Amino acid sequence: MKNRKVLVWSVAVALGGFLFGFDTAVISGAEKAIQLVWDLSAVEHGFTVSIALIGTVIGAMLGGIPADKLGRKTTLFWIAVLYLLSSLGSALATDWYVFLFFRFIGGLGVGASSVAAPMYISEISPAGSRGKMVGLFQFNVVFGILIAYFSNYFMQDMGDNAWRWMLGVQAVPSLIFLLAILYVPESPRWLVMKKADVTQAKEILNVIDADTSEETLLAIQNANDEAKGKPSARLFSANYKTPVTLAVLFAVFNQVSGINAIIYYSPRIFEMTGLGAKAAFLSSAGIGFVNFAFTLLAINFIDRFGRRTLMAIGSVGVIVTLGLVARAFFVQDFTGVPVFLFVYIAFFAFSQGAVIWVFISEIFPNEVRANGQALGSFTHWFMAAIIAFSFPIISEYLGGGITFSFFTVMMILQLIFVWRVMPETKGTSLERPEKIMVLH
Repeated sequence: MKNRKVLVWSVAVALGGFLFGFDTAVISGAEKAIQLVWDLSAVEHGFTVSIALIGTVIGAMLGGIPADKLGRKTTLFWIAVLYLLSSLGSALATDWYVFLFFRFIGGLGVGASSVAAPMYISEISPAGSRGKMVGLFQFNVVFGILIAYFSNYFMQDMGDNAWRWMLGVQAVPSLIFLLAILYVPESPRWLVMKKADVTQAKEILNVIDADTSEETLLAIQNANDEAKGKPSARLFSANYKTPVTLAVLFAVFNQVSGINAIIYYSPRIFEMTGLGAKAAFLSSAGIGFVNFAFTLLAINFIDRFGRRTLMAIGSVGVIVTLGLVARAFFVQDFTGVPVFLFVYIAFFAFSQGAVIWVFISEIFPNEVRANGQALGSFTHWFMAAIIAFSFPIISEYLGGGITFSFFTVMMILQLIFVWRVMPETKGTSLERPEKIMVLH
């Protein structure tokens, strides 16, 4: 990395990913206690776990609006505020409805951050290291998941209010994120495209890379002029049908892998395989560690090997491991299930987990990037909400074998998508993404 400031800005914004991951996983340690505290039925329980995801769907769907109107930086600041309010409100909730409200607004923050943070990082990063820089967001997501699992493990014996501490501790990194955002600059691409502020954009581009700032600024201005010459920059038009299709399919496949079902319900899944409660919590922490380690590995290879290569390797791995988990449930022999799930997480983290936010941030041109990122994030979280809500119900009525068989079949379809459809975006210009939109 030529410029350390770009790295510092990216790390600061990627803290939104840490909170994203922490908020996503922390409920796994609290969900059973919350069900008992308010005597929730299976449907109410599923709704309680998925309420944050419902907020996330809405936050992702609408996140492109403030990112375009107010700017990437201002949007990230208000996301930090939502995280802070959610963590404190959820921990101090006096009844079920108050709890639902604060988990919902936290979900809004998660959804909006999955739009604004990867987009911001992609817009300030040099093309040659963009995969690694945007990958920091996903790295922080899994780091947040890992810390949430270990936090839950160490807080589980804190009495009847342990679940409140599990949720409330998120206020600390939320405050750090809020303060860090104050010290990052606005995206130079947003400044040119939305504010026509070429002077400030040039200053920021000089800090990013003085050798290429003139060339990059000219490319941004040319792309802006071309966008103005088009009838309208409507995302759902013939001009953008290919990136729209790619973003939607990629996001759907990301979730029908079953990843959020495993992250949200990992202690419960491990207990289904015969582990005791304490061992189940520790195994969940192990999943978080594997996720963290292989995401770190992936972000060091994503700019070298490319996005498609990582996806091809990961697809094969998750097909095999999900198939083995499904078989274990059918034959009721759970001996290797913890190992299978660890290996599954490794392959997922090395591929889909690391690639999704990078890929979606690269395939849309400047004039619709915010809305395109919002579409990809919305699809991702809409599917995540469906999976999280339905998993405890489907697994109870149909069993783990059929549930994991479904995930396996979906990953076979994903492998076909990677092989036949997905383009390579490594090292491409954000101003000319259409050049790589050649279907394979």
